[in-house]
Amino acid sequence: MSFTYDAVGATRGPGPCPPGFHSLQVRTRLGEGEPVFRRAAEALLTWELHRAVGVGLDAGAERAAPGVDVTVTLAGMIKAPCRVVWTVEEPRLAGWAYGTLPGHPECGEESFVVDRTGDGTVWLTVTAYSRPAKWYTKAGGVAARGLQHAYARRCGKVLRDLCGPAAED
Repeated sequence: MSFTYDAVGATRGPGPCPPGFHSLQVRTRLGEGEPVFRRAAEALLTWELHRAVGVGLDAGAERAAPGVDVTVTLAGMIKAPCRVVWTVEEPRLAGWAYGTLPGHPECGEESFVVDRTGDGTVWLTVTAYSRPAKWYTKAGGVAARGLQHAYARRCGKVLRDLCGPAAED
């Protein structure tokens, strides 16, 4: 299957949202220090975060890697097929992005990146650009985009909780 959009990989770097898409960026403070970063990175790269958020997830590999197919199931009914586009795993930066495949209710790309800044603060940044691909996401309009923002905020809260008490310092 091919991606349902042309700007594959655009979430990797800074730049404008592709024309005709809605952009999203939600940044959540997870805590401070190397242990928080390592825990957050591992939870992100092994799908633990997404499973803990409460979505169904069927991945073709135990870790995120380019080319791995992932199907996210929402509310037990809506299947959202995706493929990992890129990953990064560095001493202060870890994450990945997936892009939509045919059958996904949206069209676009979403990235999940954990970074540890110079002062030691650990952040999760969810970046996406998307547009509706199914009749029900088109009909949902602003409400559908609101759900995407709520999901990104929930990812931050759940990942902070997964990092444990050290994240709350």
